[in-house]
Amino acid sequence: MEPATRQLIYVSRDPSAELNTRFLQRGWHVEVVGSAREVRRAVRAGMAAGGLLDLSSEFQPHEIAAFESCLTIPNVGWVAATTPGQLQDAALRRLVRDYCFDYVTVPYSGDRIVDSVGHAYGMISLGEPASNDGSTGAEGEMVGSCDAMLALFRSIRKVAMTDAPVFISGESGTGKELTAVAIHERSARRNAPFVPINCGAIPPHLLQSELFGYERGAFTGANQRKIGRVEAANGGTLFLDEIGDLPLESQASLLRFLQERKVERLGGHGSIDVDVRIISATHVDMTAAMIEGRFRSDLYHRLCVLQIDEPPLRARGKDIELLARHMLERFKKDASRRLRGFAPDAIAALHNYGWPGNVRELINRVRRAIVMSEGRAITARDLELAEYVEIVPVSLAQAREAAERQAIELALLRHRGRLGDAAHELGISRVTLYRLLCSHGMRHMEGEPLATPHGELPVSVPHL
Repeated sequence: MEPATRQLIYVSRDPSAELNTRFLQRGWHVEVVGSAREVRRAVRAGMAAGGLLDLSSEFQPHEIAAFESCLTIPNVGWVAATTPGQLQDAALRRLVRDYCFDYVTVPYSGDRIVDSVGHAYGMISLGEPASNDGSTGAEGEMVGSCDAMLALFRSIRKVAMTDAPVFISGESGTGKELTAVAIHERSARRNAPFVPINCGAIPPHLLQSELFGYERGAFTGANQRKIGRVEAANGGTLFLDEIGDLPLESQASLLRFLQERKVERLGGHGSIDVDVRIISATHVDMTAAMIEGRFRSDLYHRLCVLQIDEPPLRARGKDIELLARHMLERFKKDASRRLRGFAPDAIAALHNYGWPGNVRELINRVRRAIVMSEGRAITARDLELAEYVEIVPVSLAQAREAAERQAIELALLRHRGRLGDAAHELGISRVTLYRLLCSHGMRHMEGEPLATPHGELPVSVPHL
């Protein structure tokens, strides 16, 4: 007999003792539950499971309706057991058709149903758990199924296997810190500290002491020694958020640390060896910053060994609705009434809106709508997006410009920002594509990978 390592969620009012025994003999750990709430409690996050929904055990219609939300749980493969003629009911037929891998009709062969559940479990096991594709943060998990996000997830796993510096670029609100956390948690440094510092949120005159610390008496008010963020991250990962806003004086100190791997606290006289991995992020156009003298090119090339570009929300297609529903599920306890979901006008507005604030703005709008909604479904008005239900008519010139911009965005997205490949797909020259990028104000989309000091190409994913 195999060890009981596979989990079976057996939903029934009158579970069969014989069937339960068959599953145990075939190596299943069986959990018998009788309600949707118990199903959700039995599901273990990220762990694949088989599910047997015994519709033959006389559940009431409202109970069956409650099971629908459980059947959407991504890591459970469901099989239904029904009585003859039961699937003539349209609601039950839709439930089984849309959410179950298979169904059997009673009386059924015990081996037949065990094999069927085993197949459903096997198919679910072929997929990767959602927790492998992102990280949990203060404002939710990384969620996405579009090509850009799948490329991002793959790149996270690749760069996590190395110890080289990573540079994350992307618009504000796209989740750059979540990406940094995901890289750290998948690296060999996962058990050591992850220390973030927002270089744009700390006054310039305090940034040096925040980064490198100080000794007691180093300046007025320094009553005791303070360990800097760099030293606090020893053995782990230092995340330098908004690195593009780092003052030039601090840039010189950071460059010195990257060269020597030693820090000296303010007021101190000795150097301290520090072993950290650097991950930095910014929404700033670094090419322009270096041309204008606001950022040192030698520091940039030390930080940007491996590059990851976060896709903006407007380029993520159906992920917008996926994220909205994920946030509704996450925060729906804040609602004064039970919400069913999003009204059709809300879905239309979600896709028509441009999301300048990206995922952060989406989270805020959904959370506000959950609290303020007065109906059973969130509407476009609840999201404060009523004017985006229907697209405002545009001129032919505006339509052409929008279509041209979208075609360029998608081509660069598919080719990870490589101008030559994108130009070939669009049927234009590289020079023409560069000119169009300039005319549309899209220079930030350039993603030609830079060579590492050893001549290797950095990992890069699309940045729009």
